[in-house]
Amino acid sequence: MTISMTGFAAAKGQGAGHSWTWDIRSVNGKGLDLRLRVPDWIDGLELALRTEITKAIGRGNVSLSLKVQRDGMADGAEGLRVNAPALAQVLRALGTIEQAAMEQGVTLAQATAADVLAVRGVLDTAATDEDTAPLRLAIMADLPALLAAFTAMRAAEGAALNAVIAAQLDQIATLHAEATAAAAARRDHAAAALRDAVAKLLAQADGIDDARLAQELALLAVKQDVTEELDRLSAHIAAARALLADPAPMGRKFDFLVQEFMREANTLCAKSQSRTLTRIGLDLKTVIDQMREQVQNVE
Repeated sequence: MTISMTGFAAAKGQGAGHSWTWDIRSVNGKGLDLRLRVPDWIDGLELALRTEITKAIGRGNVSLSLKVQRDGMADGAEGLRVNAPALAQVLRALGTIEQAAMEQGVTLAQATAADVLAVRGVLDTAATDEDTAPLRLAIMADLPALLAAFTAMRAAEGAALNAVIAAQLDQIATLHAEATAAAAARRDHAAAALRDAVAKLLAQADGIDDARLAQELALLAVKQDVTEELDRLSAHIAAARALLADPAPMGRKFDFLVQEFMREANTLCAKSQSRTLTRIGLDLKTVIDQMREQVQNVE
């Protein structure tokens, strides 16, 4: 089953005298990169969440946001309190600044309470003295439903990716068949070209020993033969279809395989010596590049 690294889910929960809202989303990434924004006053919550998410998700840049509030309190008011020592420092600093401004004849706007609260450290969101273990357990019990919705969306996106990639593989298979036919059709031309090359070598053969001549002829033959490239393309197509049918995560394997696809297409163009084969090789490169874009999103 193909799984996409793109997904989103949101949910709400309630328990242990609190309510909360979840938001989890992901995009493609080389590995698993978790970014969590959760209340730090709930002991052990971030580590517990990170552990469970790592079990459920194999790859992607994943961002999770959790907002928690006590039932009956305004959103964002949980655990807020004024840090008295920090407030005193800020007020003393304001007094010093105002005194210096007066001495220089500068008039300053009056600072508001909101200005003071905006100073880092004045408004403390540190944990309260209550035991947060029951709340952590309630939140963790709510996590599986969120992850189920999230993975379901990634699976649905993956099914769409599977269909797109399968269609692109069909295009590659069609182009492979056209390239095979074109290579067979150009054999007479290739043989004539090789005979001309041999004649040129023989005309310049003075001082060239038989071993060197045989080596040059072999190199010419290899430069014109695309059989190996076509055989490898056929093998790559079969391997790619097997990966699509594999239930295990296969994004990295497929990404490597796409590079091999492109390598054979490039060599085919370089050795084509035929307008038809060159055109087919360029079409192959276009489809392979499009497939690479899709594979970048596969887990």
